[in-house]
Amino acid sequence: MTEERSHLRVQGEPPARWGAVRLLAPLIDAHRRPRGPYTFAAALLRHLAPSALRQAPELVAAHHIEILAAAPELADLLPAAPLTGGEDLTDEERILVPAPRRTLRLANGLAEFVRDAVPPGRAIAVCNADAADPTDTELLDVMIRRIPPATLTIMVYAGGPEPPPDTRDTAELWHLVDRCTREGFLHAVAELGEQGMGATPPGGTSWWRFAQRTATALGGLGRTDEARAIWDRVRLVSQDPAMHAAAAYGTAMLDARHPDPARRDLTRARAWINEAIAISTILPDPAERAFKLGFDRNGLALIELRQGRLDAALTLVESAIELAGELGERHRQHRMVLLANRAQLLAAFGRTKEALEDYGAAIALDPAFPDQYLERGNLLFKLGRHEEAGADFEQAMRLGPPLPEAHYNRAELYAVREQTEAALADLGRVLDLDPAYLDAYVNRAGLLAGCERDEEARADVEAGLRLAPGNPYLLTVLGQLETAAGHHAEAEAALEQAMERAPGLVAVWASRGALRYATGDLEGAVDDLTHAIELHPQPDLYTNRAIALRALGRHAEAEADDHRAAKAADGSIGI
Repeated sequence: MTEERSHLRVQGEPPARWGAVRLLAPLIDAHRRPRGPYTFAAALLRHLAPSALRQAPELVAAHHIEILAAAPELADLLPAAPLTGGEDLTDEERILVPAPRRTLRLANGLAEFVRDAVPPGRAIAVCNADAADPTDTELLDVMIRRIPPATLTIMVYAGGPEPPPDTRDTAELWHLVDRCTREGFLHAVAELGEQGMGATPPGGTSWWRFAQRTATALGGLGRTDEARAIWDRVRLVSQDPAMHAAAAYGTAMLDARHPDPARRDLTRARAWINEAIAISTILPDPAERAFKLGFDRNGLALIELRQGRLDAALTLVESAIELAGELGERHRQHRMVLLANRAQLLAAFGRTKEALEDYGAAIALDPAFPDQYLERGNLLFKLGRHEEAGADFEQAMRLGPPLPEAHYNRAELYAVREQTEAALADLGRVLDLDPAYLDAYVNRAGLLAGCERDEEARADVEAGLRLAPGNPYLLTVLGQLETAAGHHAEAEAALEQAMERAPGLVAVWASRGALRYATGDLEGAVDDLTHAIELHPQPDLYTNRAIALRALGRHAEAEADDHRAAKAADGSIGI
């Protein structure tokens, strides 16, 4: 018999004695004061990394980025690694702030490192979890979900001793805020940046640096009202034109990029970005003017794109690229972004050769940035250049911590190539990394249903519908499953709901056609399949309609559909 073990979460404080528990390390205090992000992670890594480096250096190398992001003090201990993009840029040139999802990538990478590095059968105890930074909270959640208790038992206590007060001075605080900005620890930037603003004279250079990073972090977190309030404070206390231009740009992007599309105000965004452009146009320094004006025009291009004016968006991005040519070798990241943006617009116009050239140029400027590989891979996939697309997706996977999107994209590639098991494996990896990845449930449920693995498909449908009740794709798969099970009333209800939410979804019409055929409504089956074909002709739709037509005795029409199915399968009919 083996001892049953499980992770533990307790609202109180840790016990004074641990009895027979084999602690891997002394009690770890996760309180975010005074260290900030990854306080817990750094303490654990300081214990694990030295022995892992001796026993499994390849494991440390595989997680080099995650380890140094959480515990930069280990840099002298670890072997040098190549630059991962942006480390050699000046403060002015670093324009990209990692998205909030980067911390999930780091958490997954760290959890995998801990899982593979820890001696089995041990435990860790963590206190002050309620006062931990969100990076540590997320990491603990991922570790509890992904590390079996038999490998490492994790005991998390909400309470614990109060740490000493924060004694950091403003120079120290700035370095922490700057590091957190570069790493994408946005919650810490928002909290510590406010402290920095309160400790420096309003409107001064130091205050501005804190304000700019705090507002950017709040915007990235979707806390748009708080971000807008900071940009308003900038306008209130400063007469510096560059600050006002940046505040106008930042305010415009809050409206243009609001996480809720229904709350985007593109008209107000245009007014603010026009103000930013007007100020940037008259900045006295030629290099600063070229950079900021190009930056602002790129922002206006986003607004034009979201209002459906692709020609205007492309013209603006091209003018920004022309301005960037005045900057020499500086602002590499800015030029990379502009080239990638032009590539997306060129692809939308069908100018795929030029788009691929721009993606290649963007990648050449920063070969360690995974996003461009994903975008180029998607374009190559649409062009049917599957080997090249797969190579780009795999390169994106190699460039840093686990990247769910790359596995999701490769799964789509595998599915099109009818490599179903490989597609299912990649989708499983996606959901292991991110259980809230809705599209992965949709695609995996569809593949499982197609393999007649109905119980597994139903489990994915139910998990997905818990995340997004009423999702039409999942409801369509549910309708297919209920039809296969002979639950016709339930199938009809699911498909009706899907149809209400997405009347243009081909699969729901095809699925209801199959249901009507199964219930003997042959005319209804033909009608539904005809509508599906009108939306998007596909070989299997013609084949299924031919079956229904033949059952009705309409043999000539059935023969014609068989002929259409064969031609569509050969590519003679646009699909």
